[in-house]
Amino acid sequence: MLEETSARAGRSLADRGLTLGTAESCSGGLIAHVLTNVDGASRWFLGGVVAYSNAVKTSLLGVDPAALETHGAVSEPVAQAMAEGARRILGADCGIGVTGIAGPTGGTAEKPVGLVYIAVAVPTGTTVTRNVFAGSRLDVKRQTAERALTMLLGSIE
Repeated sequence: MLEETSARAGRSLADRGLTLGTAESCSGGLIAHVLTNVDGASRWFLGGVVAYSNAVKTSLLGVDPAALETHGAVSEPVAQAMAEGARRILGADCGIGVTGIAGPTGGTAEKPVGLVYIAVAVPTGTTVTRNVFAGSRLDVKRQTAERALTMLLGSIE
């Protein structure tokens, strides 16, 4: 299913003459990986940043350190800043930002394993969703990528 969704996202971007950049934390580059498996991806995929550390989120993507301090790395404002930062630094029309807890450790009562914030930034604005996925670490990563690309499709189609 993920492969079909990435191919559909690629066709949709190409049909609209749009470009995409990604900023990934918990998905570890999986979104960029599945997108670059699509033939012709170089026409619409500009690049991606795997921003695992807060230092990379702030220095490269422009995430406000105050947002990290106040809300934590796994939060709506950080996901939004990551998506918007990917658009800005890569010069893309659209950006995806994801941050979460893939597990199996690292969760808390407030922020459980599987919690992922996904942001999609397009020229008309940015949408952020809070998601709680189940399963193994790889399951969470795959569900994150699928949901992010589905959100992108919903924002551009």
